Amino acid sequence: MALTYRSFSRRRFLGGSAVAVTAGALGMPFVHTARAQAATFKAGVITSLSGENILGGNLTKRGYDLWADTVNEKGGVEVAGERFKVEMFYGDDQSNPATGADAAERLIVQNEVDVLFGPYTSGSTIAVQPICQKYQVPMISGSAESPNVWKAKPEFNFGIIPSVDTTSGLSLGVLAKLSNPAAKTVAVIGVNEPFSKETGEGFRDGVEAAGLELVAYELVPPEGDLTPVISKIAALNPDVVAVGGHEEPLINVVKTSKSLNFRPKALIMHYGVTNPAFAEALGADADGTTGVAVWLPTVPYKDDVFGTAQEFTAMAQKKSGVEPDYTEAGCAASGLVLGDALKRLGKKPALTPEDRVALKDAIAETDIQTFYGPIKFEKEGNHYHDNIQPVPVLIQIQGGKTVAVGPKEAAAAPFTYPLPAWK
Repeated sequence: MALTYRSFSRRRFLGGSAVAVTAGALGMPFVHTARAQAATFKAGVITSLSGENILGGNLTKRGYDLWADTVNEKGGVEVAGERFKVEMFYGDDQSNPATGADAAERLIVQNEVDVLFGPYTSGSTIAVQPICQKYQVPMISGSAESPNVWKAKPEFNFGIIPSVDTTSGLSLGVLAKLSNPAAKTVAVIGVNEPFSKETGEGFRDGVEAAGLELVAYELVPPEGDLTPVISKIAALNPDVVAVGGHEEPLINVVKTSKSLNFRPKALIMHYGVTNPAFAEALGADADGTTGVAVWLPTVPYKDDVFGTAQEFTAMAQKKSGVEPDYTEAGCAASGLVLGDALKRLGKKPALTPEDRVALKDAIAETDIQTFYGPIKFEKEGNHYHDNIQPVPVLIQIQGGKTVAVGPKEAAAAPFTYPLPAWK
């Protein structure tokens, strides 16, 4: 995430120590020391283990660790008919991008990791990308969602979660197919801040692809009275209102719409709807609000490591005591990408510098089905090396609970459309 609502991140280095030849010692970026034939592959995790993003950082760590624990229980990653366990090393970005870059360098130079698993926030991810390029070490990012990560065309970084500009736009196509009578017009509100603006732009750009008509696109400040904007949109009477913003602006859109007695046939927002604080703040007025998720435990996907999405959920819940969200799932799926690429690469640990470049190339050719959904990385354009394959899941608050309503194969309840008048 980003340049996203998850803000920027740092991390304190927490990994073990290892003998290394540093850049300063040899006047070159990195020399792989003569590691004897190793028994394990080394993976470095960079995420927010302290600071304001610690909760999200813990989500990423749980996902990466769940994969490592699961494959190690099976004997490790399979390569050339043998199995090799995965050893995890950790770097704390302390919720700050610059510290994340420092942590990545230490993991590579001191711990000699073969691969990195990426940070919680897109800000830290962007800061780490030049380190990956400098040392020619691949990174698989299970959390980053800002399109700015992929617009930079990072050679050594690969993203599991589709960026917000794609998921928000695609979600309108899902909504359009479910609407009856068919939705025709859309008004979009974007909050003028990172992530929120990108989400709003995704909604805006997705209108035409969904076969709908854009009647308004309004960019609003994060704080302030929304009455003029909602009044203007109400006069246009669009079928759908789409909003890119954090929880508080989303809540204010609902409150302002009700105060003006304006009720569109559908109100769609982004991930904030899944935050319990949204429904708690609005009570019954939250009902009917639609949101977007890139993964839910109900999706109809499976793989040979975790099984079905439901089985993965049970496994994660048993380990941590809480149901996994899409971030934890995306991070666990990052490990599946690594395991698949290592198997195809056919190189046993420890990897040489040349092997790590070859591993990057193997990751780029990923084309697998997982409990998280399909994973295949873009090879050109503004989403270079991002996985934009998964179809977003449309969720709706019904009776105070968040349920999946589309696409049909992932739905747990019918889509309420059009929304009834305010009570």
